[in-house]
Amino acid sequence: MARSSDWEQLAYRPLTAPWAAALELFRFAGAWAPLPETIDSGWGAWAGDELSGALITERAGARGMLHGPVVVAPPDVSADSAFEVATALLANALDGSGGQMIDTMFTRPQGLDRLWVRQGFIPLPESELPPALRGRPGLGLYGWRGGTALWSTAGRNGPRVKASPSR
Repeated sequence: MARSSDWEQLAYRPLTAPWAAALELFRFAGAWAPLPETIDSGWGAWAGDELSGALITERAGARGMLHGPVVVAPPDVSADSAFEVATALLANALDGSGGQMIDTMFTRPQGLDRLWVRQGFIPLPESELPPALRGRPGLGLYGWRGGTALWSTAGRNGPRVKASPSR
């Protein structure tokens, strides 16, 4: 495990295949992770040479599914500091999603509602999740749209109908 002094100097950078360090961190934390061949991208927080936090993404066209963040901190690091690392990992992933042509990100909340809501994620029904990203464990679904995109379910289950003015 990283020393506290290393923790204060975390470096954030993209993860690369074969994803072994990130998947080992997910296993250590007991968090579910997708198969390596389905991972599209990821971000890591490094304390020296040791991975201390990770967030990975699966992709289906212009849609992505975030897994994590998983953060493993030294015992003397506060929960707020670990939350800040999770926030930085998510911010990096969202900033990089536009360059990867991902316009919508989904995630399972995992009790981190304040993280997702602060970054602009909103609760969504399961029907919004693309078929290729369904079947992941967890309850609940949050989604985020990049740029100026707005959420609309019009057209998914039929045309939007304008209400007639009341008389």
